[in-house]
Amino acid sequence: MTIFRSGLLAASIIALSGGSALADYELNILHINDLHSRIEAINKFDSTCSAEEEGKGECFGGVARLKAAIDAEREKLSGKNVLLLNAGDNFQGSLFYTTYKGATEAEFLNLMKFDAMTVGNHEFDDSEDGLATFLDKIQFPVVTANVAAGASSKIGDRIKPFTVIEQGGQKIGIVGAVANDTAELSSPGPNVLIGNDVADITAAVAELKKQGVDKIVALTHVGYPRDLEAIAKIADVDVVVGGHTNTFLSNTSDKAEGPYPTLVDNPGGYKVPVVQAGAYTKYLGNLKVVFDDAGVVKEASGEPILLDSRIKPDEAVLARIKELAGPIEELKNKIVAEAAEPIDGSREVCRAAECPMGNLVADAILDRTKDQGMTIAITNGGGLRSSIDGGPVSMGEVLSVLPFQNTVATFQLKGADLLAALENGLSQIEEGAGRFPQVAGLKYTFDRSKPAGSRIVSVEVKEGDAFVPLDPAKTYGVVSNNYMRAGGDGYSVFAKAGMNAYDFGPNLELVVADYLSAHRPYKPYTDGRITEVASANAEAKPAATTDTAAKPAEGAAAGAQAATAGGKHVVARGDTLWDLATEAYGNGAFWRRIAEANGNPRPRALHVGTELSIPAK
Repeated sequence: MTIFRSGLLAASIIALSGGSALADYELNILHINDLHSRIEAINKFDSTCSAEEEGKGECFGGVARLKAAIDAEREKLSGKNVLLLNAGDNFQGSLFYTTYKGATEAEFLNLMKFDAMTVGNHEFDDSEDGLATFLDKIQFPVVTANVAAGASSKIGDRIKPFTVIEQGGQKIGIVGAVANDTAELSSPGPNVLIGNDVADITAAVAELKKQGVDKIVALTHVGYPRDLEAIAKIADVDVVVGGHTNTFLSNTSDKAEGPYPTLVDNPGGYKVPVVQAGAYTKYLGNLKVVFDDAGVVKEASGEPILLDSRIKPDEAVLARIKELAGPIEELKNKIVAEAAEPIDGSREVCRAAECPMGNLVADAILDRTKDQGMTIAITNGGGLRSSIDGGPVSMGEVLSVLPFQNTVATFQLKGADLLAALENGLSQIEEGAGRFPQVAGLKYTFDRSKPAGSRIVSVEVKEGDAFVPLDPAKTYGVVSNNYMRAGGDGYSVFAKAGMNAYDFGPNLELVVADYLSAHRPYKPYTDGRITEVASANAEAKPAATTDTAAKPAEGAAAGAQAATAGGKHVVARGDTLWDLATEAYGNGAFWRRIAEANGNPRPRALHVGTELSIPAK
């Protein structure tokens, strides 16, 4: 597609009338984001792919396949201007990070010869110490304008606001930013300040302009919505390459959240292409932009490259991965339990509704601490990083779900503060934020149409075998994880109002592994503990439930039959794929089966009146 900055275009036309045409400048940008330590290939659940799945051609990504894809694209673009950019969150997500603390990620990123990266919030998960060790090993520029390291910080001056890269006789400015709430999301510590993304990018861009740089790429880890609403509207930013929300963009796939690139109107009178490439090495972003001689983007086009079985992994990288995997293979392969069915921990569900993995983790930590007087468990949906297949469950799979080495944390909290915590958890549900509260020992109903801070409709806590309304004045025993207890994910009320806190319980992944083992074979379930009000005029309904009783469709399709396996279903107001899978199969975790049969629509944004095929059991 062709896009113009009108004023500069007019100037260019005037210039052209007096002589020969000035040459355009083509820049090809390869990019990744949210690697999350997926060193080995992944399967459809975003977990480590097995040898059997690899043999069937069912694996995606992994750094060996990523390296091969980057090499192939560079070969295709030989003689052209190419940048390889990394939009952050390389840490956390597999046993390689748990074991090597960033050294493995640094080694392979260096091998791929990235031109620049910005830090993600997870780069601070082991405080500035972990990031400083990573920076010791990295051999390319790291740019994040809104990270300010104090004089005593171990990071020093190794994170710059921007860098300038020369390609084909032209200067390209790369300016970075990380999410403004990184101090809540992670643990940068007292020696590192996180500034405002817009203000700090704006200042960096002004400095680049002073240096005569007129082609500027914002390399961000602030999320797709923020890139669209704010970053792409900063004066003189030409391109935005982002991360943080794991957003998949495409012009050909129904799974995409938007086009690749997404074009945003800048107040300067031109359009800015915004891109992101999913997560976990499943895709390699591939964007071509064409600038005119005044540094204006005239054209922007591309499509992410799916790193599936058609791409042969780099053999040397595979051999190195095998070598690094040796010390952790025994732990990975240890079978700790058995699951009767897949345990759904998908991002789409666990950050918006009750999910089986959320119930498992909340039940497990509550069971472990009930003898200490804990009666309520709250855990963040964003802390659940993958699903678990049915069948034998290895410790490696549990660690893929819970890779952060969080500990079980206990404390006391007034009912009024507990209500405030739930409101925080629901405050960013539209953005798919990780703070969504998965719970045990209580039930709550919410209305997402209400303003943030007033979405809770009702809360009941379990007393004996019954549920009773939450008492704002009563003190309750609460169990969570140490990250949330310290105020992570916006749960500042836990840090400020929590009483008698103890953050040094057993590791979360060990508690969950023990719980799974004690309930072998574990049968995943939902029971309606989290309920969403579908609309102002509709009755409350569970966001995800295993109740198999047929229910009539609502709204425009009122009177329609409930979903049945092997049949058709017309989408009614309030329907979700989880609900339909519950009706058809008795288990909402099979929602992906319906999704795949219908072009993978967004599971909680179905179009009323659309006819869906419900596959047979």
